[in-house]
Amino acid sequence: MYFAIIATDAQDSLAQRLAYRAEHRARLDELAQAKRLITAGPMPHAHHQTAANLSFGGSLIIADFADLAAAQAWANADPYVAHGVYQSVQVQPYLATYWGEPINSA
Repeated sequence: MYFAIIATDAQDSLAQRLAYRAEHRARLDELAQAKRLITAGPMPHAHHQTAANLSFGGSLIIADFADLAAAQAWANADPYVAHGVYQSVQVQPYLATYWGEPINSA
């Protein structure tokens, strides 16, 4: 079943986010290689990020897990949780009812 992992960043956590990004992404890569990752990405505060305004409000991950407990355990083990990037993490079932064709948002 699909689950949405919705994380909210702690205030002023950009340095920690950048420091632990490789570890965080390695876990996402494992889900992708197992064909369990639907989508994942950060939620920026600004639509057009620059070095001057780089900041994030959180992240969204949608992936396949056996059940809610497995999804929650996976989310809780994320380096961003351990190192204070995420202030809070919510996990809930996700029902994919529409699959659109990706468009170029540039």
